[in-house]
Amino acid sequence: MRFRHAEPVRAAFPDLSAGALYAAGVGAPVDTGPRAAAYTSRAAARLTGATEGEFPEVLAWRRAFARMGLKPTQYRSASESLLRRLRKEGALPRIHPLVDLCNAISVAYAVPVAVLDVDRITGPLLEVRPALGNETYTAFGGAVEHPAPGEVTFVDSAGRAHARRWTHRQSGHSAVGTHTGRVLVVTEAMHEGGAESVAEVLKTVEEEVAAHWAATTAAAVLTPAAAEFVFGD
Repeated sequence: MRFRHAEPVRAAFPDLSAGALYAAGVGAPVDTGPRAAAYTSRAAARLTGATEGEFPEVLAWRRAFARMGLKPTQYRSASESLLRRLRKEGALPRIHPLVDLCNAISVAYAVPVAVLDVDRITGPLLEVRPALGNETYTAFGGAVEHPAPGEVTFVDSAGRAHARRWTHRQSGHSAVGTHTGRVLVVTEAMHEGGAESVAEVLKTVEEEVAAHWAATTAAAVLTPAAAEFVFGD
């Protein structure tokens, strides 16, 4: 399977830095709580000095959302939403050991980290691209939606959208659960220094997966010159 950002997306958002990681063998139940707590604590410490809306990582995504015609305080990037929840509630939700870990890493670095169940994606291509308007998106509650034409989303070869408004909200269809054995982790940044953040996030996720699961992993930082990540069978 292949993952990439379509050329219109890269052209419209030249500040984009992105990376992807594939992991197979993450189905075993493990306790990632202590490690997730360590990353969450880093984010909480940063939030004592400023709100998430002042972070350059968050401001960069707000500018990107504004360029997409979205009101940034109505549609937030996933990392901003998690940071906001952490600031208001003092904790993040517990969903799944890997998702909890990646959410904690997301707030620690203040950049979106998406985790998708590979076996719920129809290949051979998953692409971040503007929607045509005929894609199908399944919300976590089961409702079916259709991204508006031009909306940036993750689209597979069957025309299924795995996100709404790019990094705002993932799909319930490819959400990680007890059935999940293989995942694709995608991290994206828009701020100055984003390439370094993306590389650090990938390295951190890969190290944590290796520490908790007997998993096979592969990862790559994506650039215009090396735009595709080939993974899986």
